[in-house]
Amino acid sequence: MARILLVEDETSIADTLVFALTREGHHIQHCETGQKALSAALQTHFELAILDVGLPDMSGFELFSRLRQTTSSIPILFLTARDHEVDKVAGLEMGADDYVVKPFSPREVAARVRAVLRRTNEPHPPQTPSSALSSVKTVGPFLLDKAGMRVRFCNQALLLTRIEFLLLRSLLEKPGHILTRQQLLDHVWPNNLELSDRIVDTHIKTLRAKLRSVDAQKDFIQTHRGLGYSFEF
Repeated sequence: MARILLVEDETSIADTLVFALTREGHHIQHCETGQKALSAALQTHFELAILDVGLPDMSGFELFSRLRQTTSSIPILFLTARDHEVDKVAGLEMGADDYVVKPFSPREVAARVRAVLRRTNEPHPPQTPSSALSSVKTVGPFLLDKAGMRVRFCNQALLLTRIEFLLLRSLLEKPGHILTRQQLLDHVWPNNLELSDRIVDTHIKTLRAKLRSVDAQKDFIQTHRGLGYSFEF
């Protein structure tokens, strides 16, 4: 079970979620403001954060950005009262793992939490020397460690979010092949039918920037207009 940071200023909603998630076996730390949440994140390691978008001292999106500076790998689930597509997509474009629109069922949130934790925190079986080697793959100047969710490029470790890693892994595993935006969506956000392909474009843009910060002379990710993306050497 996971240690979860819940940031929600409405007491009735927070109490309901604390009860539902505690019954699932999780340990919940509840904060009413973004500033308290940032202080908590500095003192405790959390496996998941649930953020309300409308907080009294800062937006959930601002809190997300500041948490990412503190702990870049923590999975994030947004709670939002806004039912517009732009608000749903905004957090996912930033790199969040999921969102739930208010009003919601506590069971729905519990199910989303299980799904996010399963995707992001699934334990790996003990590795033998042979299995460790099989999880590492060299593709041109890239060293892909699938089990460790790490990538080295030109002998430099890339600091990637989980979403950037999954996109890069998908492309590296099929160099020269065009992957459609829908295929990439399915790899990163399986079973989520509400996302637009512009989310892929946003994360490809940040991924390109990180690659160019290491080697500005080569654009490895090629855009195929109307089709998708491929990785070329």
